[in-house]
Amino acid sequence: MVLCDTNIFIEIYRRNNIVRSVVMDVIGYENIVVSDVTRAELLYGAINKTELQMIRKDLNKIRVLHVDQFISKMAVDLVDKYCLSNKTDFQDALIAATAISHRMELYTLNIKDFVFIPEIKLYQPNKMH
Repeated sequence: MVLCDTNIFIEIYRRNNIVRSVVMDVIGYENIVVSDVTRAELLYGAINKTELQMIRKDLNKIRVLHVDQFISKMAVDLVDKYCLSNKTDFQDALIAATAISHRMELYTLNIKDFVFIPEIKLYQPNKMH
């Protein structure tokens, strides 16, 4: 299983065929999961009711990992540790903490937002899995 960051879905909706191919063909749609944060960010970003319905339909097919007390505490700790040096915001910290706590790789296009966190494993589509 691979945790996908919000930007992965944004690129799929923008018809980025490279990202789409990684998700569908390399990882496999059945092997992707998202956090509550990604779910909320995608719903919030909908530009109209039609897009909101499409996003809801897509998200209903994907396993969602919920933020629990452990993830929340880890995220606060990550913000505390990296907010000044790396500008880590709470949403990214929650996504990172979700990946770490579930021992999953994180597939993101914003590697710079996570690479400095030693515990995180970033999914690299150019490597064989």
